[in-house]
Amino acid sequence: MHRARIIDACTHKHSSGGCLSLNSNEEDIVTVLAPRLAYFAAVARHEHVTRAAQELGVPQPTLSRAMVRLEEDLGVALFARKGRTVSLTPAGRTFLASAERALDGVERAAESVRADADPATGKVAFGFLHTMGSETVPALIRAFRVTHPRVRFTLVQNYGEAMIERLRAGDLDLCLTSPVPDAPDLVARRLDEQRLRLVVPDDHRLAARKRVRLAEAADETFVTLEPGYGLRRITDDLCAQAGFTPRVAFEGEEAETLRGLVAAGLGVALLPPPAFARPGVVELTVTAPRAAREIGVAWLDGHPDTPPVAAFKAFLLSRRGQLLPE
Repeated sequence: MHRARIIDACTHKHSSGGCLSLNSNEEDIVTVLAPRLAYFAAVARHEHVTRAAQELGVPQPTLSRAMVRLEEDLGVALFARKGRTVSLTPAGRTFLASAERALDGVERAAESVRADADPATGKVAFGFLHTMGSETVPALIRAFRVTHPRVRFTLVQNYGEAMIERLRAGDLDLCLTSPVPDAPDLVARRLDEQRLRLVVPDDHRLAARKRVRLAEAADETFVTLEPGYGLRRITDDLCAQAGFTPRVAFEGEEAETLRGLVAAGLGVALLPPPAFARPGVVELTVTAPRAAREIGVAWLDGHPDTPPVAAFKAFLLSRRGQLLPE
């Protein structure tokens, strides 16, 4: 990457106008100095104004004036001059070291964001619910990488509200969540539906059944996810529809932990199907009310997608009704 080319565009719009003095407004120091750093570094590297101007592709008088203004704004002499040949003063050497670090940082940042946006090898920051981490998300990424084998992923597991906050903070490009959010700053699309089951210990009074009405568990102790989790809100809503408020003995952060608590005889739970059968529990179909949760994908409204994010978004939307394993 040619550093002079990166800075050149922003420098031209400053070189033809007047000089903004640091003495008039100290808060403008970055605005004043930043466009001139590449000019300064080129002159220092060549120790010759004309050769530096040729490298940068700017008129030599423009470059000379820019260096004079830089020194005036700093209030120190950066160069000792002899015709068009220059050498750095002690202050100039000190300033050059910091200027080169700043320019290197800009160059690395530019390379990073360009790499992340590359259609073939770019990056997608993707959030999803814990309950989708063992099977659903690995299967999705495997299928996507059949056609996009080098796209990279940053994966974040969390509960729904936390992922929405990370979307808003710019930490995530997309997230799979439930319930499907409804907010003016978000776009959300329903992708699939997942049935929930009443999970009971294998020696429970209902364990011999295959189906159950949720009202039959009204007197049971429940183990649930913590408040704020989407599945907790769904559990509370379904129990309310069944005519009772659940008595909650334990609250956790992860569905398989709740299954372990059920297996230990500490309560019952409403949970999505597990990736693998768990010993010690029986999973019953809930016939009434209809026990299910919608799974959707969400992203920030109005934010442009990089090519890899756009490709993965289109892939997810193409999986409507096929997101979850049979």
